[in-house]
Amino acid sequence: MEAEAVAKRLREDGTEDNGAGGVSSIVEDGKTMDCISTVIPGWFSEMSPMWPGEAHSLKVEQILFQGKSLYQNVMVFQSSTYGKVLVLDGVIQVTERDECAYQEMITHLPLCSIPSPKKVLVIGGGDGGVLREVSRYSSVEVIDICEIDAMVVDVSKKFFPKLAIGFEDPRVSLHIGDGVAFLKNVPEGTYDAVIVDSSDPIGPAQELFEKPFFESVARALRPGGVVCTQAESIWLHMHIIEDIVSVCRQIFKGSVNYAWTTVPTYPSGVIGFMLCSTKGPAVDFMHPVNQIDENDSFNKAKGPLKFYNPEIHSAAFCLPSFAKRIINSETG
Repeated sequence: MEAEAVAKRLREDGTEDNGAGGVSSIVEDGKTMDCISTVIPGWFSEMSPMWPGEAHSLKVEQILFQGKSLYQNVMVFQSSTYGKVLVLDGVIQVTERDECAYQEMITHLPLCSIPSPKKVLVIGGGDGGVLREVSRYSSVEVIDICEIDAMVVDVSKKFFPKLAIGFEDPRVSLHIGDGVAFLKNVPEGTYDAVIVDSSDPIGPAQELFEKPFFESVARALRPGGVVCTQAESIWLHMHIIEDIVSVCRQIFKGSVNYAWTTVPTYPSGVIGFMLCSTKGPAVDFMHPVNQIDENDSFNKAKGPLKFYNPEIHSAAFCLPSFAKRIINSETG
């Protein structure tokens, strides 16, 4: 799958892309402000060619930060109902209220599916939430993170300390740079797990949805190693999911599965994950073999899990019939 083609297909409905992966506009008190809705002043409305014809709105109490990094527009605002919100290129990345449903699932679905993971790589995830969850595992010895945008890390440390606590773990090594290039330099079979916390396939993250990237991930994993990557919404992006499943089926010779979770502030209210393993020791993603001990010292500072549990782990792989037909036709 070529991300450029995906982006082109998403724009064919005639929706205008602002060139940064989101539609930004606005007028409040006579001033133009990126990412604030023109329809209801004082509200943030998320609009994008990734979900044409719809928008989800949050009431803005206060804009806490606005900046432009080398790669994207970055904004943080205080919402009325979801706490602080991080927005990149007009698209919500994380909110204080529902971040647990994403961070916990993208991390524990893969790491609870293998015994005693030791080396973990996170691609993206500059807010630190995935790191926070990876650091719950006492078996883990090395946590590498490659995030392209230093501003995301800095802003998260300032405004989202409960996520950015993940950076404080001494096992974490932060690499600011391109995840695709980073993977190309990783020795074969280095990691037990790779977690790809990417934004949508328009802009800086587009390469993370392409076949060469998945090939690099497979090469970096040990036999029986696992990858979990953000894989869009079954309500909005089945054509993208179908392409991702097809590509992963070609590359990963172990298990290939799709799971999903509910995140109210993401478009359509759900987001999915592609979970794959390399040839080697068998991995049954649907039945976790690893359990998180919430009483050990690695967990106490981070607090109890809010969303993930073994039951919801297995349930995440139960798909509605329309999605099951398409995904199963690709996974065989």
